[in-house]
Amino acid sequence: MSSESSKDPDQKTVTRADLADAVYERVGLSRAESSEFVEIFLREISDAVARGENVKLSSFGSFVVRSKGERIGRNPKTGIEVPITPRRVMVFKPSNKLKARINHLEEPEDD
Repeated sequence: MSSESSKDPDQKTVTRADLADAVYERVGLSRAESSEFVEIFLREISDAVARGENVKLSSFGSFVVRSKGERIGRNPKTGIEVPITPRRVMVFKPSNKLKARINHLEEPEDD
């Protein structure tokens, strides 16, 4: 089953532009400054993760880099075994507060 078929068609995807608009409306920076702020923020997270560092944002979650060792995989069409090379992967671990908000156990904080 494809992940596309399980998506809610009414579910919105938040983009960089949406984040910049939120900064513009709530913080009062200009649109250009808000956009630059979002870009710098995301770049800092990306750079830290690329260096192999974990990023923890309190009450939100953590971006954690994990190393995966070599293993044997299988081509689903042919059944032939293939080695999968070692690699680093990034996972997001939501905080308990974020999990509670997702499950409607905690009200969102007021601005």
